[in-house]
Amino acid sequence: MTLDEWVKAACAELGIAPADASVSLVLNLARDVAHNTVRPAAPVTAYLLGLAVGRGADPQEAAAALTALATAQAGPAAASDRDRDRDR
Repeated sequence: MTLDEWVKAACAELGIAPADASVSLVLNLARDVAHNTVRPAAPVTAYLLGLAVGRGADPQEAAAALTALATAQAGPAAASDRDRDRDR
């Protein structure tokens, strides 16, 4: 099963329109959190993002705030590594 197939199946199971699933937003957030904190924080943070959005938060703003929080935890060296990884 591909990621796209999984997202469509999961959305159907939960009664969510696949267009409402911000896959790249969540994947980017999970990557940044995993690389700048501890890896288990990535899925927990994705869940917290979902809770916040479900309560009315803007997905982009909430993800940006969480990414900034994770980046701040890691310090300048991790930010440099992250920028290098994005350029690949």
